[in-house]
Amino acid sequence: MIELLLKIIIMRIKYISIFFLGATTLAYAQQVKDTLKESKIDEVAITGSRNKKRTVVNTPVPIDIIDIKQVSQSTGQVEINQLLQFSAPSFNSNKQSGSDGADAVDPATLRGLGPDQTLLLLNGKRYHQSSLINLFGTKGRGNTGYDMNTIPIGAIKRVEVLRDGASAQYGSDAIAGVINVILNDRNKGFEGNLFTGMNLFKSPGNNDVVSDHKIDGTTFDFSGNLGTTIGSKGGFGNFTVEFINKDYAIRNANPDIYNDPAPAPRQRFGDAKAQNIYFFGNIELPLSDGLKFYSRQGFSHRNTKAYAWTRSADADGNIPEVYPTGFNPIEDTSITDFTFDNGLKFKVADWDVDVYNAFGNNRFTYQIDNTINATLGVKSPTSFNAGGHSLLQNTTGFNAVKQFKVLEGLNVAFGSEFRYEKFDIIKGEEASYTMYDVNGNPVTPNTPPNLLVTNPLSGNVRPGGSQGFPGYSTDTGKSRNNFAAYVDTELDITKNWMVSVAGRFENYNDFGSTLNGKFATRYAITPQFAFRGSVSTGFRAPSLAQKYYSQQFTNFQGGQLVTIQLASNDSKLANSLGIPQLKQETSLNGSAGFTFNTGKFTATIDGYYIRVKDRIVLTGYFAQADLPAEVQAENPFIDQVQFFSNAIDTKTKGVDLILSYSENLGSGKLTATLAGNYNDMQITKVNTSEQLAGKEDIYLSAREKAFILASAPKTKVNLNINYKINKFNVNLQMVRFDKVTLIGYDNAEQVYNPKVTTDLSFGYEFCKNLNLTLGSKNLFNRYPTLQTTQVTSGNTESGGIFDPVQMGFAGRQVFARLNFKF
Repeated sequence: MIELLLKIIIMRIKYISIFFLGATTLAYAQQVKDTLKESKIDEVAITGSRNKKRTVVNTPVPIDIIDIKQVSQSTGQVEINQLLQFSAPSFNSNKQSGSDGADAVDPATLRGLGPDQTLLLLNGKRYHQSSLINLFGTKGRGNTGYDMNTIPIGAIKRVEVLRDGASAQYGSDAIAGVINVILNDRNKGFEGNLFTGMNLFKSPGNNDVVSDHKIDGTTFDFSGNLGTTIGSKGGFGNFTVEFINKDYAIRNANPDIYNDPAPAPRQRFGDAKAQNIYFFGNIELPLSDGLKFYSRQGFSHRNTKAYAWTRSADADGNIPEVYPTGFNPIEDTSITDFTFDNGLKFKVADWDVDVYNAFGNNRFTYQIDNTINATLGVKSPTSFNAGGHSLLQNTTGFNAVKQFKVLEGLNVAFGSEFRYEKFDIIKGEEASYTMYDVNGNPVTPNTPPNLLVTNPLSGNVRPGGSQGFPGYSTDTGKSRNNFAAYVDTELDITKNWMVSVAGRFENYNDFGSTLNGKFATRYAITPQFAFRGSVSTGFRAPSLAQKYYSQQFTNFQGGQLVTIQLASNDSKLANSLGIPQLKQETSLNGSAGFTFNTGKFTATIDGYYIRVKDRIVLTGYFAQADLPAEVQAENPFIDQVQFFSNAIDTKTKGVDLILSYSENLGSGKLTATLAGNYNDMQITKVNTSEQLAGKEDIYLSAREKAFILASAPKTKVNLNINYKINKFNVNLQMVRFDKVTLIGYDNAEQVYNPKVTTDLSFGYEFCKNLNLTLGSKNLFNRYPTLQTTQVTSGNTESGGIFDPVQMGFAGRQVFARLNFKF
């Protein structure tokens, strides 16, 4: 047995670098499969199949397995979102700037769909969403999503990415696919990582980008993972603590190269400052023969400081006596996240049963610093508690699995879930959202115009609330529950042909029921060559945030400050314009592909088609003149309004291609992987209300369409080459991001040309317990295409010299990572 385990471990070391891009583990899985078959040890189950004998090699749908430890040790990434961004071609996630809460939570997409159309699991159980809803300055606006960065890299064993619609198996949100994060289960020893990295600033052009410092974005990360046995029956505990500290990386436009003397709307564009603290635990404890208890505990706290848009000295939102040269508001956000999952595994009449309860809570609050409420004049505080939002989710359920001797094997799984969700908006302090008159009283629609506070320089009425991010004006608490039941079957008709059929029923107390199904098949044409394909229906329930979120905020459009009311879906404002109640999004998914595996060489190609109806997005901005007269009278200080709506239908076509090769070269081992994704999305229909017929261009403007379509580059190609010889290894990674096109506030196209980033690292193993890696991320200092003709008028969404697209905007980073064990 010891020899077998050593053999498996050696094979893992030999083959894991093949999958550095997270593209495939076919060669490795096949090798492990052969070894396990020889010794009659059960094979591990894979996401997307509840059959314990199914491996990644013989599933009917594409699945990527990413060994997080191997990948993280070779790269400069310290957060799971960014690690996947440069590892999995169909996964995209960008750092944001000037995007309110999204500066602290990176919106992530799979196959270019919305951030809320990919389901996140933790050890196979539904993970809770972030309470943040993306609004301004970011992709995925109008979408909620999952904050994967609440899970520390040090706690993760591997990530499984199911690139196929799976609502019939896992429920809401799985339209684009499923990401399953598997926690470490090592039961002995301590493993630590020390990471330090820094950006070496250099302007990509002729001094057209400037920074505060030549070295910035300094990052420090420490993680420690302890494994221990519990009891004498095979129980274990695995515990992780991690701390990350990251400084600002500011990338401003050099005003000297522009003819327009007006200052740029963003003086502080770039990466936010952040501190992350994590604790995660994974416990399994056999209670008796056939009865096992498990528990997963998680806590994370993230504090992020991000700069909002600049308020100039003469701006209506500034008081020159307080800020003579203007000011840059700081959004100081605090995210506290809890996870507590517990369950029992046991057998009932040869059925493997898993009964569990998964609890999660995400709380997101805002403290706005270096700001002012201009209607209070010089008496205004310069810091405000702006409130926030929280989301609680509790899921109770069971799964049962059994194999039957039918033909070559029948696997039947069924289960049920009951889920409770609660969304809260947390009210801020009064001055953070209120407009006051000259007497210091809150302004109402009945306040005489002569009592309004105006800017003597412009004559305009001064905006109320804290500049940069006005606070929430109401406390809101909304909840719902959902019941689900599913059946998932797999039948091996012959040794070469298997079929899978799944169905799932769900009922939500706030919008009704849905029934979805999936059919998948795999046929081995030869032992090395196989066909696989699937067809399924899917759905995504509107989130509570999308149904009940409301806020009034200010926004720069073409350099002008405007006041916008985001009205909740059930509000009088929405009703007056005929905005219908939100309903579920529905999808039709199809995929077909081939796999080829000779051991040293593997290849997979999968085409996919995803049609989504009634996607929920934010509408465009409706001006005062578009509102009914009575609504205008009740909201005299609102310039524009927008809503959440099932506004569009989309169609997405694409292809994933993965090639991997492994070969002994000299005294060492060479592995290489080439992985690419082609993704093409079209908006096929805009669903306006009857009252807004003929106003499709306002309901969803060309700008908003461009942001939806730019959720992923049309093509993304990853090349990874690793060579290991004795105690030394070198890793080269190149990623090509295709062109991205956005539209500015002046309706002019903003083209971001294709870019290639290069990462290079060198590792040395001093002994089996000590390893050092030195490297560079974005070695050749690639930035997005500069938008030099528009920056001074504020037409980029970010207000900076470019938008957060493709690979980000921080430039080159050098890093060192020390891994130690004892």
